[in-house]
Amino acid sequence: MSTALYGLALLACSVAMGLMMWFMMRGKKTADAPKSLSAADEMELTVLRAEVDTLHLPD
Repeated sequence: MSTALYGLALLACSVAMGLMMWFMMRGKKTADAPKSLSAADEMELTVLRAEVDTLHLPD
């Protein structure tokens, strides 16, 4: 009986891992779609990039 439970646990783990990989790959296709930014977001991004440039130490 315990051998059957070990086999069932091994099978359940493999199936669950396969399902997780499938769901992750399926979700990735829709997440890669380009997103447009609003004017306020573009401005904030520009300000943040300038701030990062000023914080970088020279090589």
